Amino acid sequence: MERTECVVVGAGVIGLAIARRLALAGREVIVLEAAEGIGTVTSSRNSEVIHAGIYYRAASLMAQMCVAGKHALYRYCNEHGIPHRNCGKLIVSTSAKETEKLQSIKAHAEANGVDDMQVLSGEAARNLEPALNCDAALLSPSTGIIDSHAYMLALRGEAEDAGAAFAFHTPLLRATAKDGEIVIETGGDAPMTLACGLLVNAAGLDAPNVARNIAGLPEALIPKPYLAKGNYFSCSAKAPFSRLIYPVPEPGGLGVHLTLDMAGQARFGPDVEWVDRIDYAVDPKRAERFYPAIRRYWPDLPDGALMPSYSGMRPKIVPPEIASQDFVIQGREDHGVDGVINLFGIESPGLTSSLAIADHVGALASSI
Repeated sequence: MERTECVVVGAGVIGLAIARRLALAGREVIVLEAAEGIGTVTSSRNSEVIHAGIYYRAASLMAQMCVAGKHALYRYCNEHGIPHRNCGKLIVSTSAKETEKLQSIKAHAEANGVDDMQVLSGEAARNLEPALNCDAALLSPSTGIIDSHAYMLALRGEAEDAGAAFAFHTPLLRATAKDGEIVIETGGDAPMTLACGLLVNAAGLDAPNVARNIAGLPEALIPKPYLAKGNYFSCSAKAPFSRLIYPVPEPGGLGVHLTLDMAGQARFGPDVEWVDRIDYAVDPKRAERFYPAIRRYWPDLPDGALMPSYSGMRPKIVPPEIASQDFVIQGREDHGVDGVINLFGIESPGLTSSLAIADHVGALASSI
């Protein structure tokens, strides 16, 4: 039976960042990935936004990891030549009632450690973005965008340079902790049995299922997964904005917002569609509810300009009636099993938080 020091399950952006962190610390690492390559699921189906850390519950892991991760990610991009742009974001109000909320959003952001937010008058916001319709706006200078694939390639390259190995088409079937080590059985074309001292479950959407296949983990501590699909639409017209545009949040979500890719092309979304199975098809009819929402802040959006683009699945661990969730990162002190670290519910801002999450897991793993 082959033995290694650490096994990371999942080669999305979180698994890659953790594998890099462990390998750079001198640990022997093997990454197991059920798919054919890195970042094929949630990590390749998101907005590619570097989030500031504005909305998350104060003192939550999401807030802490996002703010720390944002600073780490900008440094990483600059040091490694990863395409990115610190373009900023405007949260726009289109009524006096919404404008009243801007100060509370700013105060909430400041409680999370985001101290660069600026309230702008409608005129000042239009000086930045002349096509914008708004009563007032909140400027987030530290929001940006990133080429997530280039980032993931860099993480993988650093991990491999530090000695990490990747096994693709290799799902974890079951694992058992015994005699001070964890024995793992994998599937795929080349099934194997592998022993390790540290098992990190960073399987994203599949993390709860992976956890259920680790013998000894208390069932009550493994969350039930839910699927919240986010649909995106592209725009055939050139959007006249250089910053991301978000409406004032509405109950249940952040509203239909405009983000930009590295080429400056606008995309709108994601919305929230609770589903029972993974299906990435985008229903063109969903555009009907996008048009009036977008025209509140961009009145000149042409008819017929929205086209189905892509969708992604948020790895939710709370049902629709619960408005928000937090990252869950479990170690031995949580579940009582030596050598196992589980990561559940790592949805947005997971990309932004990835390096901070990796450091957090690295600290948990330092005594294993």
